[in-house]
Amino acid sequence: MLTFADKIISFYKELCFEGRLPERISLMHPFRENPKVMDTASLFYRKYYSDNRNRHMILGINPGRFGAGTTGIPFTDTVRLENKCGISLPGVKTYETSSVFMYEMIDHYGGPEKFYSDHYISSVSPLGFTISGNKGREVNYNYYDSRELTSAIMDFILESLRKQLDFGILRDTCFCLGTGRNFRFISELNNVHKFFERIVPLEHPRYIMQYKLKKKDLFINTYVAKLKIP
Repeated sequence: MLTFADKIISFYKELCFEGRLPERISLMHPFRENPKVMDTASLFYRKYYSDNRNRHMILGINPGRFGAGTTGIPFTDTVRLENKCGISLPGVKTYETSSVFMYEMIDHYGGPEKFYSDHYISSVSPLGFTISGNKGREVNYNYYDSRELTSAIMDFILESLRKQLDFGILRDTCFCLGTGRNFRFISELNNVHKFFERIVPLEHPRYIMQYKLKKKDLFINTYVAKLKIP
């Protein structure tokens, strides 16, 4: 019988987007860009998901360059991956503020073992995007930043979500990271496709770290209280 970890790893090994992206927008696919990522992510998922427990899903927006866009693990930069999970990605070092918040919250929740036994983190789009700026520098780009991109990847979003629901995802509640555009998009999607009974929004970690840092502990407590479903 396949474990939750087996299903995740198979999903990422087969993950691909074959469509056409709008001009100037590029796809981040860490599993193809760095052969070490799949091995490292597999170690992570086998460490925390080698069972058949059902879990609640947490949906972010899409991977960023310094988190899942590098490690293949949502909201996990290489520093947190090594210091909190005991797993290294050789030759790479990244720092992501969202990862800092998430792992502080995970510590308050009870640590990675407890948190990941209850929850599975993914994103509306499991692959991220960048756009070339005026000076040629690549910057993060969200799936909802243009209608053209949203339309181009809609089938990919739906197919990816349906595949992940078969891992053993509990359907009573989905947690959404982001109380604005990501929450609206997921809610509208759910109204049509009835994936979950309810969508619970949580303020996005990046927003908290950038604009509400003085209230970080309050947000951590709010996360933990909402995520600990009886």
